[in-house]
Amino acid sequence: MAKILIVDDAKFMRMTLGNIFQEAGHTIVGDAQNGKEAIDQYIAVKPDLVTMDITMPEMDGIEAVKKIKEIDPKAKIIMCSAIGQSRLVLEAIEAGAVDFIVKPFEKERVIEAVERAMRHETSIS
Repeated sequence: MAKILIVDDAKFMRMTLGNIFQEAGHTIVGDAQNGKEAIDQYIAVKPDLVTMDITMPEMDGIEAVKKIKEIDPKAKIIMCSAIGQSRLVLEAIEAGAVDFIVKPFEKERVIEAVERAMRHETSIS
């Protein structure tokens, strides 16, 4: 099972994802509410996988993906976006994200994205 870092500026979203991951047997090793915290947490906890919100204060998810990929080119990051952010999702994938999930989260889709990311597969749909 994966050690996961959850990054989202909304505590409710972090809790929602955390519950989905824990039910599926994954371990939450940290959470962050902006891109700067995400980078610090990534270095501190060395997760297997990161879920990253796109729109956040201080540093957005796309910038954080770029910085994390500089630190660890093998980092596995799944972007979380609201419906209608397709341009930003594309930017995130170009920055190095391996997949994306759309809010509101569908449990099956979230688990599927984690499993695919852990197998090193990318899914751009």
